[in-house]
Amino acid sequence: MTTRDRDPRGRARNARPRDAAGRPLAHGAPGVERVPEDLVLAPVEALAEAQRLLDEGLPFQAHEVLEGAWKATTGVERTLWQGLAQLAVGLTHAQRRNATGAVSLLERGAERIGPFATEPPHGVDVAGLSAHATALASRIRATGLASVTPADLRPQLRGRTPPGAATR
Repeated sequence: MTTRDRDPRGRARNARPRDAAGRPLAHGAPGVERVPEDLVLAPVEALAEAQRLLDEGLPFQAHEVLEGAWKATTGVERTLWQGLAQLAVGLTHAQRRNATGAVSLLERGAERIGPFATEPPHGVDVAGLSAHATALASRIRATGLASVTPADLRPQLRGRTPPGAATR
């Protein structure tokens, strides 16, 4: 009998390595660097780290960063972070060649972030992300995953902030 690695609250930790798309690999296999399960960053830092991971073709890992922000946030912004995490999972499904999961999560994420388009917090490009996710989901539904490009899996989370403008 083996014992499972558990956190201080008794929840199981998944110590298996993962590939670039977040799929578990055999114990001892080389994998990509994991995002710590307890990582919580300030909003602007979370967005920067998630963007870095997206730019490196690691949407699953970007999802882990965004999920940490979602779970650490209270109030109305919680829905924004949940939607951003869902968008990253939708990109992960597209990377994994799962059209149904990609369409579902891209649409769900776009729906969740949509209400923030008029006053996007932290410089998030809500309108651009929502349009990107909706268009990508529609394209996958219409033509399948063959048309998905690496650039489709690397959307920009933040829009350009005018010099001197504050992000909240």
